[in-house]
Amino acid sequence: MSIVTGTFRALAAALKQLPKKRMTLRYPETQLEMPGYYTYDPKLGVAKPGYKGRHILWLDKCTGCQLCSIACENISQAIEMVKVNRAQPNNKKSIFPQVDYAKCVFCGFCVDACPFYALGMTDDFNLVAYTKKELVYSPEKLAVPPKVTRPKVKVKFEKDVAFHE
Repeated sequence: MSIVTGTFRALAAALKQLPKKRMTLRYPETQLEMPGYYTYDPKLGVAKPGYKGRHILWLDKCTGCQLCSIACENISQAIEMVKVNRAQPNNKKSIFPQVDYAKCVFCGFCVDACPFYALGMTDDFNLVAYTKKELVYSPEKLAVPPKVTRPKVKVKFEKDVAFHE
């Protein structure tokens, strides 16, 4: 095969792709739509699909068992248990997880380890800060649901093609 034939084949392949919709999302204007928060059901042993972004902590469900911290210990050491002056009936020690996003690798093992459904992962992936100190999320900050203002995009998968609307 000559260089001319190869050039024409490459050009033909490129022209064939022009009428197709693109798969690339425009960051930060659009965001992928997911069915909900990434959570794990320990009774069924199945993870529910969702985006693995910033964590969310349900303070009323957390017992301070430290399993999330233990699961993170050998991976990134991003979760530290801190004492909070907050009276919770099911958390006698008043210790809750604090996540350092400068260290977090977003693996989701901490969510999988929580047997009380107290920890999940949201679709908020835009964790921008000027200092490392701002990347440490206290339990109170983790309890606030994210406010995502970007329009959500659904992804369709057909045979060998994936595109968004």
